Amino acid sequence: MDFSSKLLENAVNEVSRLPGIGKRTALRLVLHLLKQPSENTKYLTESLQLLRTEVKSCEKCYNISDTVLCEICSNPKRNPEIVCVVEDIRDVMAIENTSQFRGLYHVLGGKISPIEGIGPQNLEIDSLVAKVKNKEVKELIFALSSTMEGDTTNFYIFKQIEDYDVLTSTIARGISVGDELEYADEVTLGRSIVNRIPFEQSIKN
Repeated sequence: MDFSSKLLENAVNEVSRLPGIGKRTALRLVLHLLKQPSENTKYLTESLQLLRTEVKSCEKCYNISDTVLCEICSNPKRNPEIVCVVEDIRDVMAIENTSQFRGLYHVLGGKISPIEGIGPQNLEIDSLVAKVKNKEVKELIFALSSTMEGDTTNFYIFKQIEDYDVLTSTIARGISVGDELEYADEVTLGRSIVNRIPFEQSIKN
């Protein structure tokens, strides 16, 4: 792809580094920004800069937050004894959109995947196990995607806490095997949360 401007080429190259964005799409986006009022580009730049410098990780659930404790963890109306274990913020958003869950979350930051070099030590698993050991949690709901990596992560966590007095459940398989939570419709995902089943039962199935 030949560019008439080095500045344009640099901008396209940087935008094309984003997931799912090829050079042609990046070019279209950059040209769109060039046509917009300069204030729009300024607001976008400032928003991205603030995102990088000001965003925090909730010290309790590891969700992305503007404050030390996220809005969910600091909400006194939430039940802190029921914790839903998810992969990342996209899953939190998907479940919150169902309005069917009133507990807290624990964001692992990924799934165990030896192929990608991601082991238990790379995820927020130890802190989750600590919550169980400290008797902060009465029920863990495993809500990872129904993939091999998701199931492996669920089982690993289950083995770490099976000797403690905590109920473990998993979302019902209204979510198709292999599907990611963020792509599930709200009704199906909501029913999967409400109709969750004991984790031990899911292993036998």
